[in-house]
Amino acid sequence: MVKISERNYVSDDGRATITCPHCGLTRQARVDQYRGRKHTIKVNCSCGLSFPVHLEFRRMYRKQTDLKGTYRILSSGGGGGQVAIKDLSRSGIGFTVSGVHSIKIGQRALIDFTLDNRKQSRLQKEVVVRSVDNNLIGCEFNSHQAFEKDLGFYLQP
Repeated sequence: MVKISERNYVSDDGRATITCPHCGLTRQARVDQYRGRKHTIKVNCSCGLSFPVHLEFRRMYRKQTDLKGTYRILSSGGGGGQVAIKDLSRSGIGFTVSGVHSIKIGQRALIDFTLDNRKQSRLQKEVVVRSVDNNLIGCEFNSHQAFEKDLGFYLQP
């Protein structure tokens, strides 16, 4: 079994550069049709090897984190609870919730968390839920909110 190759970033025109891990053949492929649906695809090389490729459609750097926080649903349905923040970017946040939840795509929520920087910066961000995969929730920050300088410094690689 071949491991998943490194992330293949998709260009603005919907192309990814894919290299066979066996023979080294490099090709550009149109992959825009997978945007929003499928991020790991199976590629068949002319050398005979079939291998998985992970497509990365994100435009912003995403930092892996291990932060604690809370969420509160602002739109219909209500609810809230504890979250474990798994990643952050300038435009969004990924977190897990424990136990049963009723979070749905399109709901608005307020996320409250503290960065593990020197200042222990506390942030409250209004978000829109963009993906729900069991207990893994992906959200986009409300574009009308001001960008926090502390978050910008925190996200520097």
